[in-house]
Amino acid sequence: MTAPETFLDPALLARIADLPLLARTVVDGFMHGLHRSARKGLSLDFAEHRQYQPGDDLRRIDWKAYARTDRFYLKEYEADTNAGVLFALDVSGSMDYASGTVNKFAYARILVAALAWLAQRQGDRVGLATYAGTLVEMVPPSTRHLNLVMHALGRARPMGEGALPPAIDRVADVATRPGIVVIVTDCYAEPAALGRSVDALRARGHDVLVFHLLDRAEETFPFDASAVFEDGETALRLPLRPDEVRDRYLGLWRAHRQALERRFAAAGVDYVPLHTDEPLDRALYAFLDHRLSRSRVR
Repeated sequence: MTAPETFLDPALLARIADLPLLARTVVDGFMHGLHRSARKGLSLDFAEHRQYQPGDDLRRIDWKAYARTDRFYLKEYEADTNAGVLFALDVSGSMDYASGTVNKFAYARILVAALAWLAQRQGDRVGLATYAGTLVEMVPPSTRHLNLVMHALGRARPMGEGALPPAIDRVADVATRPGIVVIVTDCYAEPAALGRSVDALRARGHDVLVFHLLDRAEETFPFDASAVFEDGETALRLPLRPDEVRDRYLGLWRAHRQALERRFAAAGVDYVPLHTDEPLDRALYAFLDHRLSRSRVR
């Protein structure tokens, strides 16, 4: 059982303009469903108590322990690592594409807002890097930067030509403290070049999780009538007859996906394809799975 669909439906969520409200709605709904599901062990396994320290979240105080000992103790959970989580969001022009009700960028922004809220709830430091041809904006990970992340997400707009590998290289340069880097992108880059950039992140001690955002039309090519197709980043326009290019396009597309999967697997990266008409629960589960496996290894 997952959280109620209304909390996770991207078409409904895209109507909420207030990002903090949106993120809280998604996470509260998801966690409610998680508590009721068979997967509640994700990041919720109680491990031990530790004594309260100034600055700790008062909501985590175990009041029963206080009643017994007259001292403040916090509940610690198995996935608590106080990790630094940097969300790297692709804001290139291709993210503006939609064949349905939600474009890739809107879905990505909802996803990052919800994951940042969830990470903060886990006690992590959260930050954000937006990038297209180069790094656009950087909010370094901190326990106090959730509002800055939300404001930066609110300012972000998809535009311009993307250059994913050098942008990820730049993220590696500025993210000097090892942590978790969550890349949210439509992966329009050569898999070999993208793999080398991800290798650089891994070499600096980062765990990497890639969410590959997909529109259904990208992998089915459902077009029939002759039309002029425009590149979302370069504005290059090509008149095409879909029936003449469909087989070749679909073959190239499948090869691209398979190359991405192989290269990310070789780099030890968690790779999660997501369609823009899918509820967000799969992405949230993937993030918690990643966090939990990381905390158990370290």
